[in-house]
Amino acid sequence: MEIKGKKVLVVGSGKSGIGAARLLTDVGAQPVLFDGNDKLDRAEIMEKAQLPELVVWLGSVPEEIRKEIALVVISPGVPIDAPMLDEYKKAQIPIWGEIELAYAFAKGKVAAITGTNGKTTTTTLVGQIMEAYYDSVYVVGNIGNPYTEAALKTKEETVTVAEISSFQLETIHTFKPAVSAILNITPDHLNRHHTMECYVRTKEEIARNQTKEDICVLNYEDPYTREFGERCPANVVFFSSKRELEEGVYLAGEDIYLAQKLPGGERTAKRLMNIHDMKLVGMCNVENVMAAIAICRGMQVPMEIILKTVRAFKAVEHRIEFVATKNGVDYYNDSKGTNPDAAIQGIRAMDRPTVLIGGGYDKQSEYDEWIEAFDGKVKAFVLIGQTKEKIAACARAHGVGNILMADTLEEAFDLCVKQAEPGDAVLLSPACASWGMFPNYEVRGQMFKELVEKIGV
Repeated sequence: MEIKGKKVLVVGSGKSGIGAARLLTDVGAQPVLFDGNDKLDRAEIMEKAQLPELVVWLGSVPEEIRKEIALVVISPGVPIDAPMLDEYKKAQIPIWGEIELAYAFAKGKVAAITGTNGKTTTTTLVGQIMEAYYDSVYVVGNIGNPYTEAALKTKEETVTVAEISSFQLETIHTFKPAVSAILNITPDHLNRHHTMECYVRTKEEIARNQTKEDICVLNYEDPYTREFGERCPANVVFFSSKRELEEGVYLAGEDIYLAQKLPGGERTAKRLMNIHDMKLVGMCNVENVMAAIAICRGMQVPMEIILKTVRAFKAVEHRIEFVATKNGVDYYNDSKGTNPDAAIQGIRAMDRPTVLIGGGYDKQSEYDEWIEAFDGKVKAFVLIGQTKEKIAACARAHGVGNILMADTLEEAFDLCVKQAEPGDAVLLSPACASWGMFPNYEVRGQMFKELVEKIGV
């Protein structure tokens, strides 16, 4: 689509919206930045954007401007069914997201990763592996680096590693990664997608434009991704933590293997590494590593470079992150465990009695499977946030005792310190988003780490 000289409505004034406005300016379009919150400070937005000619509207956009719009670019936080988009849909004006806009102007190859859980760890690991082999690499997307900020810097030899959320997949049209991956699909964001069927369909969009010349890495042990493998338009490579595969990357005992079919039809299986050779903990991270191996192999990175990087890789901040040992108690920050399935991986990674902090914003999740995963390890369960009563009721129904309530994270942390004994672990793994108490999970996790560091000071 030719957009030079045309007015483009950018919806959302956050990092993604400002990145889109900058890219549009650089390619000769006329961005109109809009945010529905009329309480925002226009001067502050202009200062962040550093675009002197940028037109900013807060609260509403005048009709005469709306009639001139040739393209709408929405931030991930704006639902595709938002009422404000109706008039543009009726006028058949294209609605793109940041990923689609950036892809339209980017060069090189893309490895794109989605899934309910594990995206950030896998994307970070894949990015480090790519950087160990390729000269020009950008790690972008939902990981916090707008793709739009990198797109015009890319070259034909560039590899872009993109973490893609379901929100971003709602608005792709031509986006076509050389390698895509769906790590897993479990209930999440149903307040946005409304039904599980819609959520699953949205995740599958990552491969919509791929062909058999491309690769899609899928989790064989996830029923949704296994089924998608039968109709995926790309060449499918599975990984499995529970069984030996005819082809793909799999775990057998404590070793990771790669199985291949040779041109003559013969199968070979090569041991790659022992899971204790890496610094990550938990089965969820074993799966992330297997996915990363498959992705990077699909991007033609030599296996010795892949494995060397995996062995040296440390946990992503806020994802089952070891913080410190204080008075014989180990403290772990899993603030990125923002849904029950992610929190299940957090508690499974603990190998000792654990004092657990849970609760937060209500995304209409169910908590039974998370509670069942406690497996007798949770010696005290401290709850905060909007969901604390709902989670407490679920925990009691599953026979969990010693449930404590707190109004703030600081109060919850103090309760944990009193409950924990030498040899125990304290784990922040909320199973809920941070909204309502914190701007994001990073701020929540950072506060937890600061509280840990203050022990004994």
